[in-house]
Amino acid sequence: MRRDSLFYRFAYRFGTPRWDSPEHRPELEELARNHRSGRALDIGCGTGSDALYLASQGWDVVGVDFVPQAIASARGRALARGSTARFVAGDASRLREAGIAGPFDLIVDIGCYHSIPDRFRDAYATEVAAVARTGADFYLAGIDDPPVSWRLLGARGVDAVELRRRFGEDFDLVEERSASGAGRVSRFVLYRLIRT
Repeated sequence: MRRDSLFYRFAYRFGTPRWDSPEHRPELEELARNHRSGRALDIGCGTGSDALYLASQGWDVVGVDFVPQAIASARGRALARGSTARFVAGDASRLREAGIAGPFDLIVDIGCYHSIPDRFRDAYATEVAAVARTGADFYLAGIDDPPVSWRLLGARGVDAVELRRRFGEDFDLVEERSASGAGRVSRFVLYRLIRT
């Protein structure tokens, strides 16, 4: 089992980690307003706050996370709310292996990619491209410079240069802006890519 997977499993086993908010990210409200609803994929969904919000706005949503405890919590929250959001335990670098089939009109990754070790990032990019519809919006948000403790788990952060290198064959990077919420640790950035 991957070292980072063990860390996240441990973190969710003993409560809700500080990065997993019970509320959806505020940036999603703008996304929901500016897009016609369709199929959405929430990568690294944790306990499902963002996926549940998108489902409440009319999206057909699938959330995926590799932590079984987080997925169990997300499913429980969906059941309690009567939500149509579905949740799958699976690795973001092996989406199709987890049974996640596209095409998706919207893909959201709020805080997953920035923590993925370098050796899994090409596979992640391949999987996202495989499930995205041509013209799909891919919103990826993360910190640009993770703390030392995250780096010990393989996290490298995210920046536009790397996104163009890893995703450029299948996506155009069309927007980069600061997003709320990284605190004193680092800059939290929202990137918008479009599937070509």
